[in-house]
Amino acid sequence: MTRSRTFEWQDPSVSAAAVGEESGLDFLRGMLSGRLPAPPIAAALGFALEQVEFARAAFTLEPGEEHYNPIGSVHGGVYATLLDSAAGCAVQSVLPAGMGYTSLDLNVKFLRPITVDTGKVRAVGTVLHHGRRTALAQADLLDSEGHLLAHATSSCMLFPLTPR
Repeated sequence: MTRSRTFEWQDPSVSAAAVGEESGLDFLRGMLSGRLPAPPIAAALGFALEQVEFARAAFTLEPGEEHYNPIGSVHGGVYATLLDSAAGCAVQSVLPAGMGYTSLDLNVKFLRPITVDTGKVRAVGTVLHHGRRTALAQADLLDSEGHLLAHATSSCMLFPLTPR
């Protein structure tokens, strides 16, 4: 039986243009409040920024069949995207205005399968260390009962943004 899914997103250049104009935390709070649009990947996969504070960010996703791999569970790339988003945004939340970051690596450990029966999942990222040029973050992917589904660590490079 054929299924379909449609989604919409806002112009990503709006939020891209705002990066570095304010602190990373204020930028993320702008996304959370709707002042800045969410990135298109969030619409494509159906996840959302749920919470942000200094050194911490959380995203949620209600798993659906559209996230499945050929063996009938959520594809590992979906896990990785949620974990990367949570860890990366946790790093972004500690950056002052004028600073940017990029992920250098992402190491993921898959612990439990996710299916539509799992219900809403939550990826929570926290900063373990941030210096002048690098940051280290971790993220946990949890089900609604707090069971650990996956864990990731991410190293990020920090750099000054060039004025536009």
